[in-house]
Amino acid sequence: MYELRWNPVLKWWVMVSSERQNRPLTPKDYCPFCPGSGKVPEEYGVLSYDNDWPILSPLPPEVTPVNSSIFKNAKSYGKCEVILYSPEHNSSLGELSDENIEKLIDLWVDKYIELGNRNFIKYVFIFENRGEEVGVTITHPHGQIYGFPFIPKKIEVELSSCKEYYEEEKKNLYLEILKEELNQEIRIVDENESFVTFVPYFADYPYQVFIVPRKQRLSIDELNGEEKIQLGKSLKRIVTTYDHLFERAFPYMMCFHQKPTDGKDYSYYQFHIEFYPPLRNEKTQKFNASSETGSWTHGNPTSPEEKAEELRKTMKKLYGDE
Repeated sequence: MYELRWNPVLKWWVMVSSERQNRPLTPKDYCPFCPGSGKVPEEYGVLSYDNDWPILSPLPPEVTPVNSSIFKNAKSYGKCEVILYSPEHNSSLGELSDENIEKLIDLWVDKYIELGNRNFIKYVFIFENRGEEVGVTITHPHGQIYGFPFIPKKIEVELSSCKEYYEEEKKNLYLEILKEELNQEIRIVDENESFVTFVPYFADYPYQVFIVPRKQRLSIDELNGEEKIQLGKSLKRIVTTYDHLFERAFPYMMCFHQKPTDGKDYSYYQFHIEFYPPLRNEKTQKFNASSETGSWTHGNPTSPEEKAEELRKTMKKLYGDE
């Protein structure tokens, strides 16, 4: 089974792919993303790789119509790709050279444009899952890109809020949030000429951070050359800081939020990156349980201000006053 199913209560699409349940376990002594595996070129710097077990496809199979007045389904149009950060198996996003991460950002830009130009893709979602805590089985440094045939519900809500705020206040909501965070300072973790990294006032994960451009940019392809360099520095510094916080490879979910690619006006929005680390502390994982999953009421068991301070202190030890 390989299709989209509409949830009429929450008004969103659910991607169904029973074939993914049959994904084989990768042998411990084998990595498909390493040179010599037979799956990738013998030499590469960064690489886009078609997902072997996609949940969306440019050529999805036909679906059996639903004989129902309330249920509906659709073909799973879209694209799923893996983005390999480096040929080095034991590297990470935080350990990439400046040249390497610049190539990675250029690849993200190219894929955003390429996938967004396909008429069946309405939203390009760039993300990384890292760590066993979020289900990762291959530790080789990599992320993913999903080209969705719809706008995901969370993005839809963000867009609606940003549009409403702009219509009422004539200001960009994310830039106003950034302005307030800079004014209060206490949750700022890192900043440079182009980007600010902070634990948001309303953080629902203990070590959650946002990386937000100082200037309005709707999507990653709008960044200029210097902004790409500064974004690379921001990403490397926060991931390295995460890893040194508890002296271990720190698990996280990294999500790029940017304008949809359906051709509509989103001039009120703001590109940004969100990190969701599933740890409460060094030894305790944060799970999404009944309240989070069943009612979407997130409870943060920590203080955003305290976690920002932890991250700042760790970053200062690593980088000093740089």
